[in-house]
Amino acid sequence: MSLLTPNPGLIFWMLVVFLLVVFILAKFAWKPIIKGLKDRENEIQGALDLAERTRAEMIQLKSDNEKLIAEANAIRDQILRDAKDAADRTIHESKDKAVIEAQKIMENAREAIRNEQELAVSKIRKEVATLSLEIAEKVLKRELKDKEAQETLIAELASSARLN
Repeated sequence: MSLLTPNPGLIFWMLVVFLLVVFILAKFAWKPIIKGLKDRENEIQGALDLAERTRAEMIQLKSDNEKLIAEANAIRDQILRDAKDAADRTIHESKDKAVIEAQKIMENAREAIRNEQELAVSKIRKEVATLSLEIAEKVLKRELKDKEAQETLIAELASSARLN
């Protein structure tokens, strides 16, 4: 039973050694250990703060990117609308110009046809007048060979002529 009952001298020396170890640890080891733990705690806290700032920046960047994408889409849509409007205007203007040009061409063709028609009618009238004169001259030469036929013709013409 001597193993279960401690010897008071052994307890004393164990207590002295324990206090000596605690004193040496407190004097030389605990301050660096506690300082190392504090430094490690500060590093971890700094890393957590940096991670939080980075996360906030990423959220801000994502928000900014979404805004930029929305603005780019709006600008793209506006450019497409403007291009479509410009194309529609160009097509409309081209159609209007084509219609005006076609009307000018038709008017010029009508004018040319009228001029040609008037020229043809004028030539035909001259030809008819020339032929009529030639025929009249031949008829008159044949019929007016004698004096009595001439006087009869003059009398007929004078009676049929109206005096204004």
